[in-house]
Amino acid sequence: MLVAFLLTLVAGGATSIGAALGVLGRGTGPRFLAGGLGLSAGVMLYVSFVELLPEGARVLSGGTAPTGRGTALATLSFFVGIALIAVLDRLVPRAVSPHEFAGRMDSSHGRDEVREPDEQLEDRALRARLLRTGAITAAALALHNVPEGFATFVAALQAPEVAIPVVAAIALHNIPEGLAVAVPVRRATGSRSKAFWLATMTGLAEPVGAAIGYLLLAPVLTGDAMGAILAGVAGVMVFVSLDELLPAAEETGEHHTVIYSLIAGMAVMAVTLLVL
Repeated sequence: MLVAFLLTLVAGGATSIGAALGVLGRGTGPRFLAGGLGLSAGVMLYVSFVELLPEGARVLSGGTAPTGRGTALATLSFFVGIALIAVLDRLVPRAVSPHEFAGRMDSSHGRDEVREPDEQLEDRALRARLLRTGAITAAALALHNVPEGFATFVAALQAPEVAIPVVAAIALHNIPEGLAVAVPVRRATGSRSKAFWLATMTGLAEPVGAAIGYLLLAPVLTGDAMGAILAGVAGVMVFVSLDELLPAAEETGEHHTVIYSLIAGMAVMAVTLLVL
């Protein structure tokens, strides 16, 4: 059991490598930011459509090839996930919403309201959006990593020699996940440590998932419930990519860097998933 838990910890801990890459160097230039966000979006879109959604349909079909019922339930769960994150997005108060941030004016000390320079307003709006993007991305990835950690733990319990290549592959695709969280948080806060530790915590959700799953949730994280969770998380990640990551990346003005990085992120996930 200790070996299985350590293997799960190694897989989740690889997120720290991506986090370190996201905070090394200057890391705040427009091209670097565009590339990091584009790469993150590519990773999240590819893993959602190629891994999570099909796996959810397979689980909802009883563990066999997806059936009409399983595909329909997975599709429904996918859009429920999108709806949930969209509702949460709309519930963000206007006072702190990055979509409204650019229109705010400074009225401190009871003086007449004076508009900040456009560049400062744009930078504040971008930082607010990126901070929320990083937080939502971290939450989505952590939620995804909980059942993934449980699955890794169970595989390692059954046959550690078989689990090792699985752990290696999961560790590889956790690296860009760490980058996905660290880059926007670093740009939003200017803090390397905050970006690193928030990204690292998403990876630590895997050993947490292993422990919780083994102790409490094994009867629940099976069958239809697991399939629905996987498909719903796919919807959350797609929404975050399209509503937060890509718009923020495009605001850097580095359009081609965004597109090339988006494709590179998909390629990275494609290669790592082929190892599984």
